[in-house]
Amino acid sequence: MTFYKKEDELDLEIGNRYIIIQRRYEFIGAFNDLLIAIWFLIGSIFFLNDSLMESGTWLFIVGSAQFLIKPLIKVASLIHVSGIYKEEQENQKN
Repeated sequence: MTFYKKEDELDLEIGNRYIIIQRRYEFIGAFNDLLIAIWFLIGSIFFLNDSLMESGTWLFIVGSAQFLIKPLIKVASLIHVSGIYKEEQENQKN
């Protein structure tokens, strides 16, 4: 594990595991954002037709609920990386 200090920034390098984990969470976050956009787009189209307005409302509710998932993905990522950091610290002691 290496720490680098650059112009008041602290970068933590854990290695390839960190990059792989971070990319997985970025993919999950991007996929979540894509689904949100799809729900809102379809919901907006449904609002143009009175008979589909209730379905459009439900799509807006689903999309809004997915906005809650975004910070949860970030928290899960931070917890996962923190676990790797602790594991690396223990491995360095041994």
